Amino acid sequence: MSGQALTHLDETGAASMVDIGSKLVTARVATAEGLVLMLPETLELLQSGAAKKGDVIAVARIAGIMGAKKTSELIPLCHPLMLDKVKVDIEVEPELPGLRIVAFASVSGKTGVEMEALTAVSITCLTIYDMLKAVDKSMTIASIRLLTKSGGQSGDWQAPEQSR
Repeated sequence: MSGQALTHLDETGAASMVDIGSKLVTARVATAEGLVLMLPETLELLQSGAAKKGDVIAVARIAGIMGAKKTSELIPLCHPLMLDKVKVDIEVEPELPGLRIVAFASVSGKTGVEMEALTAVSITCLTIYDMLKAVDKSMTIASIRLLTKSGGQSGDWQAPEQSR
């Protein structure tokens, strides 16, 4: 911990939305990632395009983008943001076996987009699970984390390398 006070608590300890009224509008960017681990047969089914619910990757990508746009409705005390861009990449990783999801979010605003990038990843992972659960209930959603953020008072940040 950096020793900083929690920003979503007021002087009495009650939950409170952060006042961003006096903050400057700056370009803010965040990238997050997560994994969906699955049986090799499930990954093969996904890659073959034979999943009964349709194109898993296309639907999950759209769900992730929609999730980022709804972050303030899902996470208490998050400010609604007029996002400039949300991009969700879904990569097949046979060695897992599974999928790596990376979401990018950007805004010109007074507060960061970390929660939007993390929400995009989370909703993408949940949608993949939903679309494939009929064949593999043992799938695991793992390692959702912020990779990078830039902009604002706190400046740039990058996650330390993780051993895989």
